[in-house]
Amino acid sequence: MKILVTGAKGMVGTALCNNLKNIRDGKNRTRPNIAIDEIYEYDLDSTDEELDEYCAKADFVFNLAGVNRPENPEDFMKGNFGFASQLLDTLKKHNNKAGIMLSSSVQATLAGRFGNSEYGRSKKAGEELFFSYGEETGAPVYVYRFVNLMGHSRPKYNSAISTFCWAVANDEAFTVNDRSTELEVLYIDDLVEGMFDLLEGKEQHCEFDGVETVLKEDGRYCCVPVTHKATLGEIVDLLEEFKQQPVSLLMPKMPEGSFAKKLFSLYLTYLPAEKFKYAMKMNCDDRGSFTELVHTTDCGQVSINISKPGITKGQHWHNSKWEQFIVVHGHGLIQERNINTGELVEFEVTGDKIEAIYMIPGWTHNIINLSDTEDLVTVMTCNEIFNPGHPDTFFEKV
Repeated sequence: MKILVTGAKGMVGTALCNNLKNIRDGKNRTRPNIAIDEIYEYDLDSTDEELDEYCAKADFVFNLAGVNRPENPEDFMKGNFGFASQLLDTLKKHNNKAGIMLSSSVQATLAGRFGNSEYGRSKKAGEELFFSYGEETGAPVYVYRFVNLMGHSRPKYNSAISTFCWAVANDEAFTVNDRSTELEVLYIDDLVEGMFDLLEGKEQHCEFDGVETVLKEDGRYCCVPVTHKATLGEIVDLLEEFKQQPVSLLMPKMPEGSFAKKLFSLYLTYLPAEKFKYAMKMNCDDRGSFTELVHTTDCGQVSINISKPGITKGQHWHNSKWEQFIVVHGHGLIQERNINTGELVEFEVTGDKIEAIYMIPGWTHNIINLSDTEDLVTVMTCNEIFNPGHPDTFFEKV
């Protein structure tokens, strides 16, 4: 399959082309039904001759080209309708009836606050042009009315979320006019997966009730149904929480598929290079060091412990707290003794064979570095963040 992507250097075009190449080059094998031979990337710096060549060869077209914020309102129609006409005329010139996808906008509903939108009218005109083209030529046409798109794009342009991410990540001032304003958001990775569904003939169809998407098997429009709704206040509060993570070590709740998980990934793309790393607080003494790495809201914490040669650490027990010791370097011995029965168990551990050992509540325990020359490095997980007011830790030698 030969695929033409117009608007290839925009936010959506860049992400789509990158991921189409992953399939073409065999790096992504999750879509075995999609076989890609060529990807033609068309953008503002491309020539009419290139467009002509691509339209002659393409087996499928993603039309993502468009104008978002022109200097003059009349340029909406020129950019969104004018290029669409040129593209379709070129396909007709070569009698190419390849399937074609149009990236439109929910603003084309001309409903609610979009009722008097030049941008919306230009998108609506583009939609009708594509539908007419499909009726005239018999070529499959797939029109998507996207809601607010969330992906890495230029800040202070056409995405409030991108602007907020950039501002928070770079310690820049920003303004939220109304924290209660709600956005419906489509994440760029979900959009790309939706485009893969389209190539596999598994696209979702819909109609619109005002600005609301209504799934309908024979709907005129297509959609990517995985969207999220969040207020501006919720978005900036999450971003401020993300910003504090290197200090608090607290990793916010980010369930699979959640808006928070996707927003955190986007936020990281706006970090300046000097913030790619941050220092950890190492608690050091003559025995070695102990460093907390990550805190979680409901699964405790992860730490790393370094024991110098011959050193014994631990010698305590807990009522309810439990831990896992995972030696990743060195040679050591873990001992645990039941404080009630006296039963003793021992585990010889080494970084050459990674194993996880539970420290059981009610068993006093230690870890001994058996080496005379090497540090013992142990990853330690615990089911709760250490609370100095309720440490649940009591000294007792094994």
